[in-house]
Amino acid sequence: MSSLLSHFRDALQGFTSSSAALQVLRTIPNSSIISPPKTLYVLDSSFNPPTIAHLRLATSALDSTDSSSSSKRLLLLLAIQNADKAPKPASFEHRLVMMTLFAEDLLHSLPAKSASDGSIAVDIAITKHPYFIDKSKAIITSGIYQPDPATSGEPPIEQVHLIGYDTFIRLLNSKYYPPSHTLTPLQDMFEHHRLRVTYRGDDEWGGREEQDAYLQDLKDGKRDHEGGRKEWADRIQMVEGKKAGERVVSSTKVRKAAQAGNADSLEELCTEGVAKYILQEKLYTEQVAA
Repeated sequence: MSSLLSHFRDALQGFTSSSAALQVLRTIPNSSIISPPKTLYVLDSSFNPPTIAHLRLATSALDSTDSSSSSKRLLLLLAIQNADKAPKPASFEHRLVMMTLFAEDLLHSLPAKSASDGSIAVDIAITKHPYFIDKSKAIITSGIYQPDPATSGEPPIEQVHLIGYDTFIRLLNSKYYPPSHTLTPLQDMFEHHRLRVTYRGDDEWGGREEQDAYLQDLKDGKRDHEGGRKEWADRIQMVEGKKAGERVVSSTKVRKAAQAGNADSLEELCTEGVAKYILQEKLYTEQVAA
């Protein structure tokens, strides 16, 4: 793992000094014959660390797609807008290693045929953009998945962003869109792309009915005064995040388990490769605020 850690450290330094807004650092499986995707599934997170909750988001989306699709592509995206400062509690290069291990564990968890025939690939990428809509635009203009639509005249490939309900709330909060502080900047994204929103099961976000009501308000036109559009609701799908009886998982719980040296909890909260790496590197063992 030391060579992979060094690779990502060098890649981060090069990316930080470049003019690029987004860069794919690794693709799993590493193959030159992976077909361009018709739909790109985007899991954008701090991955501090990757957890079983991330696994549920990804596998649920990949399992729900049309089995006749020629290829499925998942983009694991990490924003490094503060790469010139030491990120806490795990460095960006450690997170990228964990994202790689997570991607390998993810593919191993899928049906054998899907994981072995190259029909599913996972990209590990970084971006300098901190805001959601800017990340979406950077994916389009990067030229990674298709020629820039602005020059090619082709429509952008559809992005399906895999997010939790808490992120959904922030996305539709007009305070994040200065100077007008309206939701109008989201129009282009919803015109071409979709959201797959996972219900949050912890009490902080209310029950399923309350979370459904938030989306219904958009559909009923109650966000029109902020620039929200009723038709956006048709581009948003609410899905279950965990099955009955499964525990609520968060990165905070993982960090607390690591700090306590609780290997059993780590193995329940993370995929196998990630849990082993956290223990091996003694990550999150220092006292750090959640």
